[in-house]
Amino acid sequence: MALKYYHAEPAANSLKSMIPLIEKGLDWQSVYVDLHKFEQHQPWFTAINPEGQVPVLDHDGAIITHTTVINEYLEDAFPDAQPEGGPLRPRDPVGAARMRYWNKFVDEHVMNHVSMHGWHRMVGIIARNIESGDFEKLLESIPLPDQRKKWATARSGFSQADLDNATAKIEYAVDKVEAQLGQTAWLAGDAYTLADINFYSHCGMMVERMFPEMEIAKRCPRLIEWRDRMTARPAVARALAGEDRTAPGLRTWTGHAR
Repeated sequence: MALKYYHAEPAANSLKSMIPLIEKGLDWQSVYVDLHKFEQHQPWFTAINPEGQVPVLDHDGAIITHTTVINEYLEDAFPDAQPEGGPLRPRDPVGAARMRYWNKFVDEHVMNHVSMHGWHRMVGIIARNIESGDFEKLLESIPLPDQRKKWATARSGFSQADLDNATAKIEYAVDKVEAQLGQTAWLAGDAYTLADINFYSHCGMMVERMFPEMEIAKRCPRLIEWRDRMTARPAVARALAGEDRTAPGLRTWTGHAR
């Protein structure tokens, strides 16, 4: 069975579904979609995903989108392909519910707030470097209305009030994770799950670099220890070493540039 994974650089959503593919030892074809060239809005890609969003999983012609859905799909489609230590989605109902609770928390209360800072720092620079006429054409090519608004806002700049609110939400999230890690080894319990992959991809791996003023090492030492365990996993290391066409000076999303 053929698996094809359309993705951008190994960060955020693209990283989130790349890690399970590697953890499960699946054979898959990597197709890099260069967001800086707006390939996600080109006809060849919107023919695959009309929403013009990465990542996308193509499993023998079945198109699966949205990372939390992709990751659960991989558990359903390949239940016997599991990393050492057990399945990425617990087999017992309580464990699965706890995993989904944390996934819901990250999807609804973490991802977009970290994303706002990433867009403000990186996408805003890209958007402002596009001539006005070309920018209007770019907006017209974006399928999702909310994404068109986000690009327009990135060009003009997010308000300080919105950025401050996003920062407060991230602070709440890291404190919540720190408290949980005082009770269990991993977010959803004693086993590594998709919930850990989700929080790591959207916040945990780069929050210390993106927000040095938070002094995460002092504030959340258990989160730092958990992050280091995550980063040391061979599948995570392999994913992070994947292709990244982002110019070094624009790698603000991962905190490697400020």
